[in-house]
Amino acid sequence: MARGIYLLEEVYFHPMNSTNPREYLQWLVNYKKEDEQRTDSDAELTKGLSVRSRAIDLVGAFYAIGITGHEQFKAVTLWDCHGGWDGGWRQQLDIYNGVKPELFLSSIDDLRHKAFSRPMGAVRGTPDLQELRAEQYTAPFFLHEIAQVRPGAAQDYLAAVREERAPILADHGHRLVGLYEVMLSDTEVVTFWGTDIDSHLETQRAYDAAVGLDAEATADPRLVEWRKSARQYLDGPWRETLLAPFPGSVLAPK
Repeated sequence: MARGIYLLEEVYFHPMNSTNPREYLQWLVNYKKEDEQRTDSDAELTKGLSVRSRAIDLVGAFYAIGITGHEQFKAVTLWDCHGGWDGGWRQQLDIYNGVKPELFLSSIDDLRHKAFSRPMGAVRGTPDLQELRAEQYTAPFFLHEIAQVRPGAAQDYLAAVREERAPILADHGHRLVGLYEVMLSDTEVVTFWGTDIDSHLETQRAYDAAVGLDAEATADPRLVEWRKSARQYLDGPWRETLLAPFPGSVLAPK
């Protein structure tokens, strides 16, 4: 079975107008809901809305929680390319074939300041996001990690996350949503976890207690050991931040 192909997009807004990310996320969620009625092979380039397709599936639309380390303001979206490289990914590339005039028109022009996209390939142990949809899985918060690894070490790092870290975080109320190798490069990985406020706070305090900085919490030395283990794969910045699913999006609580 071919690997899952996904796209992670970070969208930034300027100036500091807090209504812009809300307006963008609402627009995005609304028009992708309309695409749910299409078949996977039904795609078209529409003036003002870019590509319309069910196979380019918006499985996550999030508002970035600035206090956890995001540049403010930012929205994060997670897309599932049904059918992998030959499915939704091909459809996204098709819109650039001939560089059609519709490509340069959008009903949300000037709303976004800039955006950055990461094409991602799932590795072994990554849940099928369509199965999560069928399960109607939701979470009030998502933990989002982007890490720079040694060239060629992406799959080794993600294997270590799956085998060592996932059981630890599961004990602290986190569910694995995705382990992704950033494609078209060999130095970056992304991980996604569903969680909630109490689980997030418990994990932070368990780490603090393990390093002697919280005498009132129960220590979990495994959290410290994981950070030491992870360093053998890392070769640059590592950061985790929190995301809040936008109301009405697939992973948002009803």
